[in-house]
Amino acid sequence: MATHVSAEKRARQTIRRTKTNTSVSSALKTFEKKVRDAYEKKDAKVALSALKLLASEFDKAASKGVVHARKAARKVSRLSKLVNGIKA
Repeated sequence: MATHVSAEKRARQTIRRTKTNTSVSSALKTFEKKVRDAYEKKDAKVALSALKLLASEFDKAASKGVVHARKAARKVSRLSKLVNGIKA
């Protein structure tokens, strides 16, 4: 266990940040699932609106450092490609 005051503070911060990161990561998975479900139902309107929310949430998570910026861009790009395939 931590013995220095600064080490104890770091431990507290780690616990707090882990909870936040877990919550955000879980929400991102839910948003992705909504996009994929709409894609499977071939519902372009719902898929597009879900994609907009997903892109926004991924950008927020990337800016906070929860996920890497390139991972966020890759996920949004691949899902955009899926959703745009519904229209064609």
